[in-house]
Amino acid sequence: FFPRNGSFILLGLYAAGILVAVLTALLLRKKIFTEEDTPFVMELPPYRKPTFKSVIIHMWDRSKHYLQKMGGPILIASVIIWFLGYFPQNENRDKAFDRQIEQIESRVGQGQIDEGERESLVSDIEYVRNMEHQENSYIGKIGKAIEPVMRPLGFDWKISVSLLSGMAAKEIVISTMGVLYTGDSENQESLQTRLSSERYADGSPVFTPLVVAGFLLFVLIYFPCIATVVAIKEEAHSWKWALFSVLYSTGLAWLVAFAVFQIGQFFM
Repeated sequence: FFPRNGSFILLGLYAAGILVAVLTALLLRKKIFTEEDTPFVMELPPYRKPTFKSVIIHMWDRSKHYLQKMGGPILIASVIIWFLGYFPQNENRDKAFDRQIEQIESRVGQGQIDEGERESLVSDIEYVRNMEHQENSYIGKIGKAIEPVMRPLGFDWKISVSLLSGMAAKEIVISTMGVLYTGDSENQESLQTRLSSERYADGSPVFTPLVVAGFLLFVLIYFPCIATVVAIKEEAHSWKWALFSVLYSTGLAWLVAFAVFQIGQFFM
């Protein structure tokens, strides 16, 4: 969508992240954390150059601590996302698609179509199968339920589902989009083509520069992942601040994407 300005888009996202962080810090400092901090004075020992052994031991201890604290929530969140996307299964629907593939294989055996046509037809069937499965899965139903909330941002239910899956880790957003739009989480070239050609029922494109800009900013701002929320809880010793971070960042992401999409339409 921005083939000639990719570097500027990336730089703009970094700048937007810094701006949001600074403004948030100023807002919280004036509205919530209004008390003056008590100066903390501590005498530091002379600095020593660490030994290689001590660095390795410290790295191992901190890494092990992180994995022990965060591995459980990440695993649980990933399993939940997988479960919501995999179930419920519909055997009758799968059998119908299998019969279509068998018919194509039969036509290949009879010499009516060649291997190239076979691969294309089977690929189309698998795409429709994956699309119908995702649309009727639990996470698809959740995505459709929240679509009215995301529609003012220009997002359809598939984008909403991708953002939901990003709760486990933001890296999953792209792979989820790959499954929803192409039926293949690995083929990024196919995903780019599919996103560019995706249309609503009225023929209007799903992805426009404004939608893409709002989507990038939404992914940038809303809470990173379950592990981050758990880390906030551990550091703050309370779920209150962890929940606040989720609600604040997601609400701010919605407002920013809303402003980009709605205001941008006056200039496009």
